[in-house]
Amino acid sequence: MEKSNCNIIPTMMDSQFRGSIWTILVLFTLPHVTCNMLCPSSCRCNFIGAVTCTGDTITDLPKQLTADTYLLQLDRTSMNVINEQSLANQDLLLRFSLTRSHLHTIHPSAFQVAPQLKSVKLSSNDLSTLPARVFSPLTTLEQLHLNDNELETISSDIFEGLGGLLNLDLNKNKLRSLDSETFDGLVNLTFLNLGRNLIKRLPPTIFHSLTNLIELNVYKNEIGVLEAGIFDKLINLQVLKIHENHITSIPPQVFWSLRNLKNLTMSSNRLQAIPEKSFYHMPQLIKLTIYKNPLLFLPDQLMGHMPYITEFFLYATNLTTVPGNLFANMSGLMQLNFNVNEKLRELPSDLFCCLPVLEKLSLKANDLHYLHPQLFSRLTTLGILHLNDNRLQSLPENIFQGLRRVYSVVLKNNHFKTLPGDIFLSNAALKAVSLSGNPWNCTCSIRGIAKWIRHNEEVVLDRHDVMCHSPTYQLLRTVGSLHDEEFNFCDAPKVTPSYFSTNEPTEQFKTIPTSGQTSVVGSTTTPTPKILPTTQGATQKVTTPTTIPTANPSALHTTILPTTLQTPTATLPNKKNLPINETPSPLFYDVLVIEQGPEFVHHHRHRGWVSVWFLPSDMTMAGLLMFCHIVLVVIGFFLILGAMFYMYRLNKTINELKAECTDKPVEQNM
Repeated sequence: MEKSNCNIIPTMMDSQFRGSIWTILVLFTLPHVTCNMLCPSSCRCNFIGAVTCTGDTITDLPKQLTADTYLLQLDRTSMNVINEQSLANQDLLLRFSLTRSHLHTIHPSAFQVAPQLKSVKLSSNDLSTLPARVFSPLTTLEQLHLNDNELETISSDIFEGLGGLLNLDLNKNKLRSLDSETFDGLVNLTFLNLGRNLIKRLPPTIFHSLTNLIELNVYKNEIGVLEAGIFDKLINLQVLKIHENHITSIPPQVFWSLRNLKNLTMSSNRLQAIPEKSFYHMPQLIKLTIYKNPLLFLPDQLMGHMPYITEFFLYATNLTTVPGNLFANMSGLMQLNFNVNEKLRELPSDLFCCLPVLEKLSLKANDLHYLHPQLFSRLTTLGILHLNDNRLQSLPENIFQGLRRVYSVVLKNNHFKTLPGDIFLSNAALKAVSLSGNPWNCTCSIRGIAKWIRHNEEVVLDRHDVMCHSPTYQLLRTVGSLHDEEFNFCDAPKVTPSYFSTNEPTEQFKTIPTSGQTSVVGSTTTPTPKILPTTQGATQKVTTPTTIPTANPSALHTTILPTTLQTPTATLPNKKNLPINETPSPLFYDVLVIEQGPEFVHHHRHRGWVSVWFLPSDMTMAGLLMFCHIVLVVIGFFLILGAMFYMYRLNKTINELKAECTDKPVEQNM
C-alpha cells in the first residue's frame, strides 16, 4: 500500500503542472488566434490593434477590421479614392496612412466620419488637388503628411481648424506659390517642410503666425529673393534650410530675430554679396553653410559671436581674398574646409589667429601663390593640413614652426621646385607628408629636402612619385635617391680667370643642326685680346661671344657655348707671374664653369679643342631615347632566352645522337 501511494502522489503533481502550462499557453495564444481569425487577407494584425496591409489586391479599406483598431497602414495598394464612408465605423482609429498607392481623389467629406484622427499620412501618391477644408473636421490632428505628390496649388483655407497641428510635410510637390494666409491659425506647428517644390516667392508675412515653429525647410525651390521681415516672428526657430534656391540677395538683418537658431543652410544659391553683420545675434548657431555661391567679396563685419560651430565649409566661390577676422568669432571651430575656390589667391596673415582648438584645415584646390610666414603660427592644436592642388612655388622656412601637433601635411600638385631642408624640423609628430606632382629641380637647391626625404622615408607616403623634372640628366630619378656626394660640386669654389678679352668677336653665334648622337665642339680663334687685370674677390662678366664650329658632321646638334658667363668671386692664381701685357690662357683655362645652359655630360681638351657631349634638351627626344633603350633591353632579354633555349635543344639533340651511335655496335655484335 505504501508503495502505491508513493506512485500516486507524483502522478497527481505532474498532472496539475501540465494543466497549468496548458492554461498559460491558451491565455497567451487566444488573443493572437482571435486576432488572426479576424484579420483581413493581405494584412498583418496584432492583438493591440495595429493593422498593416500591403498588396495591389486591396482596392478599399478592409471591412473586417476589429473595433479596437487604432493604427491602420496601407502601402502599395490599388486604392485610388478615399470616399465618404471609407473610414466609417472606426471610432478608435487614431493613425491612418495610405502611401505609394496612386491615390488621386479624396471625397470632401472623407474625414467627417473619423474626427478623432491624430495622424494622417498620404505620402507618395498622385494627388494633384485637395478639396477646400477637407481636413477641417480633424480638430485634434497633430501630424499631416502630403509629401511626394503632384500638388500644384492649395487653397488658403485648406488647413483651417487645425489649431493642434504639430507636423506638416508638403515636401516634393509642384507648388509654385502660397498665399500669405495659408498657415494662419497653425499656432502650435513645430515642423514645416516646403522643400523640393517650385516656389518662386514667399510673402513677407506667410510665417508670422508660426511662433512655435522649430524647424522650417524651404530648400530646393526657385526662390529668388528673401523678403525683409519674413522670419521676424520665428523666435523659437532652431533649424532653417534655404539651400539650393535661386537667391541673389538677402535683406540686411533678415536673420537677427532668430536668436535660438542652431542650423542655417544657405549653400548653392546665387549670392554674390552678403550684407554686413548678416550673421550677428545668433549665438546658438552650430551649423552655417554659405558655400557654392558666386561670392565676390565678404564684408569686414559678417560673423557674430558663434562659439558652438565646430565645422565650417566655404568652397566653390569667386572670392579672391577674405577679411582677416572672418573666423575670429568661431572659437570652437575644429574643422575648417576653405577649399576649391578657383580664384582665391591671397590669405591675410592673421586669418587663423583665433582658432584655439582647430584640428583640421583644408586649403586645397585654391589658387594660392604665396603664404605668409606667420599664417599658421597660432594653430597649436592643428593635426591635418591640406595645401595640395594650389600654385605655390615656395614656402617660408619657418611656416610650420608653430605646428607642434601636426601629423599630416599634403603639399602635392603645386609648383614647388625646392623646399627648405629644415622646413619640417619642428614637427616632431609628423607621420604623413605628400610631395608628388611638383616640378622638382634636382640641382644644388634640392640638397636639403632630398636629405630629409632619405632620412624620413616612412613619413613621405608618395616618395616613389616625388620625381625630378629638371635638369634633363636627372629625369626619372626620385628626389629621395639623390645622395650628398652628388652635390659636392656645389661647395667647391668657382674659379674666375684673371684676364678677360674685351675685343669684339670676328663673327656672330651660329647654330648648325645636324644628326647623330654626340657633338664634338671645338674652340674658335678669337682676335688678339686686350688684357684686363682683375681684383681678388671681384665678379666680372665676359662679353665676348665665341663661335663654336662642329668637328663632326654627323653630330646630333651643335650647341653654341657663349663665353658670356657670370663669374664667381674667386680668381685664378697667376702661376707664371705673367706681365700685364702678356697673352692670357685660353678661355677654358683649367675649369669649365657653366651655371645655366644646356646640361653637359663630359668635356676635355685636346690640342686646343674642347669636346663636349650634350644631353638632348628636348623632353620628347629624351622620352623617345628612353623608350628605345627599354625596347632594346627587352629585345636583348628575349634574344638571350632564345639563345639559351636553342643551346638546350642543340645539346639534347647531340646527346640523343651519341646514344644512338653507342647502341648500334652492340646490336651488330649480337
